[in-house]
Amino acid sequence: MPTYEYECKSCGHTFEASQSITAKPLEKCPQCHQQVRRLISAGAGIIFKGAGFYATDYRKKSKSEKEAKDAPCHKAAPECKTCPHAQ
Repeated sequence: MPTYEYECKSCGHTFEASQSITAKPLEKCPQCHQQVRRLISAGAGIIFKGAGFYATDYRKKSKSEKEAKDAPCHKAAPECKTCPHAQ
């Protein structure tokens, strides 16, 4: 549900209200009960990070990537805790 910002025309009080997109704008200030106006705000934006989800998250692995994952590690050592091939 979107959050809208309002400002009272009389006392200057600003407040936020969560309302449905189809709901009518509020008309009265909660403090002085005079007329309010809805402000235009930037709202919450979408933030993209990295090179893109398609390249890192949901892309199908190629045949060479699958083979590399299943190949034994040439650097497997007893102190290597992240290597699945370490003894």
